[in-house]
Amino acid sequence: MAKDVSIEQRRKARVRKAIRERAYGRPRLSVFRSSKQIYAQIIDDEKGQTLVAASSIEKANREALKTGANIDAAKVVGKLIAERAAAKGVKEVVFDRGSYMYHGRVKALADGAREGGLQF
Repeated sequence: MAKDVSIEQRRKARVRKAIRERAYGRPRLSVFRSSKQIYAQIIDDEKGQTLVAASSIEKANREALKTGANIDAAKVVGKLIAERAAAKGVKEVVFDRGSYMYHGRVKALADGAREGGLQF
């Protein structure tokens, strides 16, 4: 890779490469974490479509949560994405943490999705 590539970009590329090698046709659960919110999407890479999405910025979540930037919000979003995936018939996914470390809110979202019935 080029020298001007940041550490985050290299980590993201490394994680995506590992996901492609191990996906075996399963959709990808992608996580985006900002300083104020957390978002999750289940993406079918073969079709290039987002199957389901959930975030802490949705109206129901905004009203129920104190903030969208904590572990409780991430766990709620994880359970919500699992419910929506089950309604679409998705049971197994590959977890794509992007350039984020598997820690804190990212881990809480994954735990919430597992509690909701997603397997990865």
